[in-house]
Amino acid sequence: MQNNILEIKNLSKYFGGLAAVSNCSLKVKQGTITGIIGPNGSGKTTLFNLIAGNLKSSAGSVLFNNENITDVPSYELFSKGLLRTFQIAHEFTNLSVLENLMMVPGNQSGEKLLNALFKPGLVENEESHIKEKAMEVVDFLNLSHLKNELAGNLSGGQKKLLELGRTMMVDAKLVLLDEVGAGVNRTLLKDLGTAIEKLNKEKGYTFCMIEHDMDFIGRLCDPVIVMAEGSVLFEGSVEDAKNDERVIESYLGRGSKLKDN
Repeated sequence: MQNNILEIKNLSKYFGGLAAVSNCSLKVKQGTITGIIGPNGSGKTTLFNLIAGNLKSSAGSVLFNNENITDVPSYELFSKGLLRTFQIAHEFTNLSVLENLMMVPGNQSGEKLLNALFKPGLVENEESHIKEKAMEVVDFLNLSHLKNELAGNLSGGQKKLLELGRTMMVDAKLVLLDEVGAGVNRTLLKDLGTAIEKLNKEKGYTFCMIEHDMDFIGRLCDPVIVMAEGSVLFEGSVEDAKNDERVIESYLGRGSKLKDN
């Protein structure tokens, strides 16, 4: 039986008198790729910001591996293995792909001046191991031909692959993917999907992803959670979601049918 790696209990976030997330409760099982869909303004990204410590909640709780992480800042969650990507990739534009990856692990010995001055062997050895790990990541993501390219020169899809690679430089347990497919061409979207599937099946990553592309969601996600007006409207398979009257009405209004992109 799969354990719940993430549990949201009655979570709310108010901006003035407006509830962006309202009494929301859901669970993400370990080892799954769980999709979160819903119309614009349904609270999906706000929910991610609350889980990832980018926003403070108004009420409710967030449990990660049974530990209460409500309002814990993102840098502390990073060290616990909860990572989040953004709809717009956040790369270091003037560093190479390889250098971007090597920047990820925290508390590197070379960050301390005394180590750099008096323990150069320690710094060099650690950097060598990090570089080796970064090389493994670019190979895994089929980015080896771009390892020395400046990240700012990458296409949108390549930047998304790089951001996914950054999660591989630490021991990620749960990765929140915020519209990883946004602005990505169909070929690279297929590569992104393959990378996510491989990380899930081969390395045991759990993913929770916000996405609008129903084909992409259908390929990767089971289950899918539908949000509307800041709370959970539906949970089940993608096919059941497409045929659920509440979901159809939420997206398109009565008399419509939810279609693949």
